[in-house]
Amino acid sequence: MKFLWQSTSHFNLANLFTMVNITAGLMATYFITQNNFFTAVILAWIGGAFDIFDGKIARKFKLSNEFGIQLDSFADFLSFVLVPVFLIFQAVYSSLNGGALAAAAVISIYYVISGLRRLIQFNINSDAGEVSKFFTGVPTPLGAILLWLVYLSNVYGLIPAVAVIVLMALIGWSLNSKLKVPHP
Repeated sequence: MKFLWQSTSHFNLANLFTMVNITAGLMATYFITQNNFFTAVILAWIGGAFDIFDGKIARKFKLSNEFGIQLDSFADFLSFVLVPVFLIFQAVYSSLNGGALAAAAVISIYYVISGLRRLIQFNINSDAGEVSKFFTGVPTPLGAILLWLVYLSNVYGLIPAVAVIVLMALIGWSLNSKLKVPHP
């Protein structure tokens, strides 16, 4: 079990937490395909909790390495970019047709590319074990939370599907903006 505490191990404790995040994201995707949105959202939140702890564990026990940085970004892409977009597309945009559906598809692709670009740029600028005081642009986990709030606003009838499209575009833009967001 020594491998759990070695920064050189691909299966150290921090990376195992990241792998649980990936598992939760994959399971959430499955439940979205079954139109079980409640379970999918719960799994996404579980993935988010493991995302918080993987970084804290990596820093506390000096387990950060390049593999972990890449693995974490893959997990973030799955759980905080693909899952919320897929959820919204399946749960909200499925009622659209024609031009509105085409706009929803384009904005969904824009959001996915924006999230991927943000994560790649973050990895390029990252050094293992170092944490800055601010993120430049909205981090993908916060973007996912914002999309979740947009989703809930639609579910509870506060905003129509067309407003979801506009808000998804704005949140997608914010991922790569110059906004300064404090690091928790």
